[in-house]
Amino acid sequence: MDEQLKQIGERLRGLRDVLDIPAEEVAEVIGIGVEKYELIERGEADITISNLMKIAKKYGISTEELIFAETPHMKSYFVVRNGQGVSIERTKAYKYQSLVSGFVGHKADVFIVTVEPKPEAHVVYKNTHAGQEFNLVLEGKMELYIGGKTIVLEEGDSIYFDSTKPHGMLAVGNKAVKFLAFTVE
Repeated sequence: MDEQLKQIGERLRGLRDVLDIPAEEVAEVIGIGVEKYELIERGEADITISNLMKIAKKYGISTEELIFAETPHMKSYFVVRNGQGVSIERTKAYKYQSLVSGFVGHKADVFIVTVEPKPEAHVVYKNTHAGQEFNLVLEGKMELYIGGKTIVLEEGDSIYFDSTKPHGMLAVGNKAVKFLAFTVE
């Protein structure tokens, strides 16, 4: 994972260089201090998918270009075979597999997210991003925290919500949870 963080940091730095953007501006876009942002560019701190989505939208590139260094090429359709989508392990507990990475100008981000259980976890990191989000649990069980509420979702359950509200989740039990995450503005 450390190598992936470094690569994302290099791509963020490259974006700033190409567009001649100060680090302070990008830090402001995602609502963090410039010192923290500079740690991200050096690959010494993690950045959330939602913050990468904010940066991509602001500067007119695809989220996949920042995450995977892949530029979409397909304009009519894009097929992802079972287990074959480009993926990134954000932390030891989170893995994101993109299902739209190859489609030019996609209007939504769609991922299969796998979250490993963390029985000792007491703090749930919450994030926000513009638009709305749809989650469908494919396997396992999770607790989803949205704006002060806790909602338990099991296999086959789904939820559609305002993603500008702080939200985060945990896998429940000793089994990973796998869910479809669909975000759109």
